[in-house]
Amino acid sequence: MSAPHLLGPGSLPGPAGSPAVVNLLSELFAEYGDKIAQAMAETGYMVLVSLLCAILLGLPLGTLIYLTRAGGVIENRAVWSLANLYVTVVRSFPFLLFVVFIIPLTRLVFQTSYGTVAATFPLCFVAVAIYARLAEQILLEIPSGIVQAAQSMGAGVPQIVFRFLFVEARSGLVYALTSATISLVSYSTVLGVVGGGGIGDFALRYGYQSYNFGLMLLTIVLIVVCVQLIQTIGQRASVALDKR
Repeated sequence: MSAPHLLGPGSLPGPAGSPAVVNLLSELFAEYGDKIAQAMAETGYMVLVSLLCAILLGLPLGTLIYLTRAGGVIENRAVWSLANLYVTVVRSFPFLLFVVFIIPLTRLVFQTSYGTVAATFPLCFVAVAIYARLAEQILLEIPSGIVQAAQSMGAGVPQIVFRFLFVEARSGLVYALTSATISLVSYSTVLGVVGGGGIGDFALRYGYQSYNFGLMLLTIVLIVVCVQLIQTIGQRASVALDKR
């Protein structure tokens, strides 16, 4: 078993220490590359599945909250209250406690509460709530005159939503999805605590618990790079879709 790679306070004295840090990170990547790749794949799975739930369920939920609010296109206080309550409760619930809270439901659905697939289940609930609220906020920013114009032309609710609201809000919705994705990456790192795997679990087991702070630094760098890449892609897509 190789000795832990430690980064003490004096390991980064300045520019002269930079090559040493690069060499250390290269050595760590060579030694733990396979495990890092597996951890990144698990994180990617959790984020992609929860992101799909956010789009397929969160966007319609946020749109429903917007449409059924007081003064909305299809005002309905009962529907609005239920949908808004779900989003509010899930978003305000501390994530780790939420994961533990729904373990019985997770076991009922997957017959286990451990593993990447089972750990993705609570993340999907949170993804739906996060994107629903962001989508609602984006739709609320659309000038009311657009909806009124659509109604004056005899457009039905589906036409108002798909031909007017989503077209007008597409840039903001993409940017909101980018923010939601970054939040999900952050949340996914917590799932290692309950046996979900991923890069957060890898950093804890092989980095923190083994006192391998160089390895922890490497995983942090990888996460930062991934988040920056997501932010750049999302921002460029949002700008490209903004036709105003």
